[in-house]
Amino acid sequence: MIIVTTEQMQQMDKNTIETFGIPGRVLMENAGRGALEMLSDYFDLEGGRVAVMAGRGNNGGDGFVIGRYLMEIGVSVSFFLLSSRDRVQGDAKANMDLVLNLMPEHSLSQFIEIPDKASLDEATEILEDHDLFVDAIFGTGLNSDVRGIYRDVIELINDSGKSVFSVDIPSGINADTGAVCGVAIQADATATFAFAKAGHILYPGNFHTGDLEVIDIGIPGHIVKAQSPNIFLPEPHDISGLIPARDFNAHKGSFGHLLVLAGSPGKTGAAALCANAAMRTGAGLVTLGVPEKLMPVMEPMVIEPMTTALAQTPSGGLDAAALDDIITLLADKAALALGPGIGTDSGTRELIKSILAISSVPMVIDADGLNCIAKELDILNTVKAPVILTPHPGEMARLTGKTTEDIQHNRMATAREFAEKHKVILVLKGAHTLVACPDGTVSICPTGNPGMACGGMGDVLTGIIAAFLAQNLPPESAALAGVYAHGLCGDLLAEDQTFGFSASDMVASIPQALKTLIS
Repeated sequence: MIIVTTEQMQQMDKNTIETFGIPGRVLMENAGRGALEMLSDYFDLEGGRVAVMAGRGNNGGDGFVIGRYLMEIGVSVSFFLLSSRDRVQGDAKANMDLVLNLMPEHSLSQFIEIPDKASLDEATEILEDHDLFVDAIFGTGLNSDVRGIYRDVIELINDSGKSVFSVDIPSGINADTGAVCGVAIQADATATFAFAKAGHILYPGNFHTGDLEVIDIGIPGHIVKAQSPNIFLPEPHDISGLIPARDFNAHKGSFGHLLVLAGSPGKTGAAALCANAAMRTGAGLVTLGVPEKLMPVMEPMVIEPMTTALAQTPSGGLDAAALDDIITLLADKAALALGPGIGTDSGTRELIKSILAISSVPMVIDADGLNCIAKELDILNTVKAPVILTPHPGEMARLTGKTTEDIQHNRMATAREFAEKHKVILVLKGAHTLVACPDGTVSICPTGNPGMACGGMGDVLTGIIAAFLAQNLPPESAALAGVYAHGLCGDLLAEDQTFGFSASDMVASIPQALKTLIS
């Protein structure tokens, strides 16, 4: 599914009207009529009283169209204009005038202006006497906090306990980030126009949106293409097509040999989870390289992966002295997973920088691997092979020098900026994990759930992505398929357990998730 930004949608509207020649009123009519169909499907309108809450812009104009159609089918409609009518202009005014012209013919309907706090206080009792609110207050252009009577109205609607249907996007949600601009409508359902926006999908906007439906309003395809949309919400068929088919006569050498460098004292589980996840994802062979003194601990934890002992630092992490052995190990490998539980000793940091400088195989860097290079990111500009980074928000904060709150406030812009600057694939983990590519493309993962909020999940993800790399998927495809499959594992487990499942449970669920995708 294509996702568009506010700027792209505004430009598409503009070009459709001014260049292609479809009048704005036609687009508004299409939007309102399509939204009415969704409204009728989702809510029982018979005998109910509907309040259309209209701002003075085009979002309010869409609300007027919806309300006009409701009047024509005999629904009692009250229009509450959060302005004075003389401030409404353009297509919105044209549709407001149509509503006003219909008023004499519809005794059950009324039109009330609320330009200030005093008029809101007078109308509050009337407002509360409705069964359904149509939220047409703000459109997708909002980027500052909601204040004044708008805030009061949104809080009144949210506190009413009544059903709410939002037009285009719940009022108060930033359409590009999903952030709440001070306060926002909590909708049961939302009809958006032409394309979904990132704010519908990203947290917390997704929780305010409710059920979402995209209404075709007639934007021509060539105008869409000219905007080069580069945000996507992958669907199951998009991912199933990425997973390589297996020939009948295939053997373990057909699906790549992955090297995993991971583990340190106290973090052996991270290494085991990563290596075992890679096996479950279909890598033909996996070799796990760990500090030499961890071998007696690791071998019982990884049955199918092979293990190899490497030189260690005094505190037990992988040491720079292991570099020559690692170079030898990499000679026949298809991919490298680097970092789960590896520690941040000075020798480990030196080793990781050396590996990045010489490795010619595609790699996934996670966890401590990221922490080891956080202050020396210039090394990413010298790598010879594709690199996938998989930070959680805290690690992303260390990579960028920002706070975790800054990262979470605008996840998409942060991920895209980093991927473009450093020419890497950036997997920003969290609710709706993002996959950002060097060309500016961002995919929003629709799978995953809060039950996955526990230790070890990231190690499993690293193993899944690295296994896809080893099976010769292009790095962008490996990252996207890995993130999607990882979230699907969690969703399958949550169907039975809601939460309380572990990273080891995730590893065991990988084959079922892949079967679900392929079938």
